Amino acid sequence: MRGAGDLVTLKVMTPRNIAILGSTGSIGRSTLDVVARFPDRFRVTCLTANRNADLLGEQIARVRPSVAVLLDEGEAAGLRRRLGGATEILAGVDALETVVARDDVDVVVSALVGFAGLRPTLRAIEAGKDIALANKETLVVAGELVTGAARRMGVQLLPVDSEHSAILQCLRGEDPAHVARLVLTASGGPFLHLPAGQFRAITVREALAHPTWKMGSKITIDSATMMNKGLEVIEAHWLFGLPAERIDVVIHPQSIIHSMVEFDDGSMKAQLGVPDMRIPIQYALFHPARPAADYPRLDLARLGQMTFFHPDPERFPCLGLAYRALRAGGTAPAVLNAANEVAVEMFLGGHIAFTAIAGLIAGALDAHVPMQNPSLEDLTTLDAATRRAVAASAHHHHVVS
Repeated sequence: MRGAGDLVTLKVMTPRNIAILGSTGSIGRSTLDVVARFPDRFRVTCLTANRNADLLGEQIARVRPSVAVLLDEGEAAGLRRRLGGATEILAGVDALETVVARDDVDVVVSALVGFAGLRPTLRAIEAGKDIALANKETLVVAGELVTGAARRMGVQLLPVDSEHSAILQCLRGEDPAHVARLVLTASGGPFLHLPAGQFRAITVREALAHPTWKMGSKITIDSATMMNKGLEVIEAHWLFGLPAERIDVVIHPQSIIHSMVEFDDGSMKAQLGVPDMRIPIQYALFHPARPAADYPRLDLARLGQMTFFHPDPERFPCLGLAYRALRAGGTAPAVLNAANEVAVEMFLGGHIAFTAIAGLIAGALDAHVPMQNPSLEDLTTLDAATRRAVAASAHHHHVVS
């Protein structure tokens, strides 16, 4: 006869089915590394990728999911021919919303880049799936819709970003009523000490050379402009319910302290660790448990020292623009995000100067009157309109080289 403890053990050990949206990206690859360490706890049932068919094919052969999605139908057809029929291969944006609602999915790791992650993440929440959220733009654009849906459906919305994971860890066991402020740490990117007058000449290659984290190109450029930290401030507002004036940013080049929480009594808690995204990914998947893993350990004596600076608003105007959008509320953060995505794409394509990124975003915010309580359709329409307007503005003002 089994006791209650045995039943708990059986329940805990049942493998959870994982869908990874964006499995060929940096977060997706790290997630596959994490779940491979716990084969009795997780089963990968769904993988999706944008256009990296070769790597997706390798991942499918390795983890044998029930279903995979590629956005391009031609690429998907080629993958079907190469792999045979063990894994169903679907194509197109709509397929993302179909697979997240499947019965053989318990947890969705949302690691798509940009606005593209919003609809499938919202669909997964509505289907009652827990979310490990690495797509910060989803909360930036539609924080009210997403957090409201998660509350309504009773699903967990757990952050994968190292900063928000740090805050979640620091808040564990604490009374949220006694939180004075959140302090997000930022590496400062590759241009922390570059004179502001030289920013216009920054090349794509220089901007992609991040000093401490290995990330995709969009998030790496966002880190160089500090828009990434601005997006994280907005994300923190929705995850933890604090207003803009109680969310601060401090530059910490070593990226060892991942973020901090200050309490009403003046005490501060910080979460430290080596810069390795597998640690916050594992925390999101197991929350609040901490099973043993052999990730690199932090050696404080070898590190020697940690340094901190206030962000320079002249060097990093994008951070101030994000605070401005958060304070304006409603649709302003969606405009900020869309303008930033277009501007970053144009910079990566060699069409605009690094300094034009902030100028295009500021112009989009200047032209926008925020709407409160937008619907998903409102946000989708606004996103498309903002993208068109920002691209047109760049051409009209001869920002394009």
